[in-house]
Amino acid sequence: MKLFLLLCVLGIHSLSLVQGETKLVCYYDSSAFLRQGLAKLDVANLEVALQFCTHLVYGYAGINRETFELQSLNVDIDMFHYGDITKLRARFPRLKILLSVGGDHDLDASESNKYLNLLEANATTQQNFIDSSMILLRSNKFDGLDLAFQLPKNKPRKVHGTLGTYWKSFKKLFTGNYIVDINAEVHKEQYTELVSKLSRALKSVDLSLTMTVLPNVNSTWYFDVPKIVNHFDFINLAAFDFLTPLRNPEEADYSAPIFFLDEQNRLPHLNIEYQLNYWQQNHCPTNKLNLGIASYGRAWKLSTDSGVSGAPVVPSTQGAAPGGLQIASTEGLLSWPEICSKISQNATAAYRGHNAPIRKTTDLTSKYGNYAFRPADEDGEHGLWVSYDDPDFAGIKADYAKRRGLGGVALFDLSYDDFRGLCTGNKFPILRSIKSFLP
Repeated sequence: MKLFLLLCVLGIHSLSLVQGETKLVCYYDSSAFLRQGLAKLDVANLEVALQFCTHLVYGYAGINRETFELQSLNVDIDMFHYGDITKLRARFPRLKILLSVGGDHDLDASESNKYLNLLEANATTQQNFIDSSMILLRSNKFDGLDLAFQLPKNKPRKVHGTLGTYWKSFKKLFTGNYIVDINAEVHKEQYTELVSKLSRALKSVDLSLTMTVLPNVNSTWYFDVPKIVNHFDFINLAAFDFLTPLRNPEEADYSAPIFFLDEQNRLPHLNIEYQLNYWQQNHCPTNKLNLGIASYGRAWKLSTDSGVSGAPVVPSTQGAAPGGLQIASTEGLLSWPEICSKISQNATAAYRGHNAPIRKTTDLTSKYGNYAFRPADEDGEHGLWVSYDDPDFAGIKADYAKRRGLGGVALFDLSYDDFRGLCTGNKFPILRSIKSFLP
């Protein structure tokens, strides 16, 4: 009887440890602090979210293209904002706050390959990156560094007719697969070596190291999984934006499906299941992987040739729809509150035209995602098709992550969630839904 009780206690204790280790990693794009009006995410609204987050990833830092030192991308805001953010730990003592480098924000037209150049650099130059990282993190009281390196991305899916598909297959007999980086194997070794040195240095001063795999960065090219996983506390797979209107202007499809839908010549790797399987099959501990979920949608312009059903894959699209008011400069991107405000709640509402709402189609299979659309009018104008995860589908993905035994979920990012509660009055509904499905 005593043994039984002891086993029960140990079992409960083990379960509590597993539950306590479940992570909800919240990305915070600091540029949201500079946005105008209702789009500005200030510290007061950020605090509402932090009751749910185990980690806050502050984005983004960059690297100096000449010295390769880690540096702020916006000194005027970061010199004060770093401190404002890390002081939040006083209110949320269990919160870990990381600084992320890269993240598709460190854009440098004069040196587009500087992250590859860092991998290729000599030991002295790489030490500049390591030493400057330690100084910046320690002086601003961050808990660690997140590597979201901007490495070359895989080739977008191309639109082919039946004849074109046959020709593509025939051509590959002679040309092989499309090569993005002819030195990928070398860069994989260099990444492993850099991560090893960086990890040792950070651990020596009690700082964490994590990694973000950006969308469409091919893990097989750059990450020697068995050799690098032990250097990271955890790895966030940004498993979304598989298709976007900028990468795939001529057709619209699910941007972040869980499973492969083997129809219409879809590529088998553009789904969450494939990405997770790759890491697990290459000996990454399941509890080190966090599933990345986007709080925004991708929006295409529809033409008169796109049809009226809205069922993906939608043909003859015309690239990115105008961006929302929140990020007007980002074409084809709509935050969740902007999507929510466009969805019709009236079955008799107009079907076409500038003022017509978009109509939601719910994925009853819970495998691929929801979408909403408005067909183009007779003049070929005002057509819109959006792939997105609403709070309900984000919860489905969080439940999927739990059933897969993953370490947790990473939300990209807080500033695109409805942090003011404009849609339903509930602040951060996507974040709350994810949290409700995690242990």
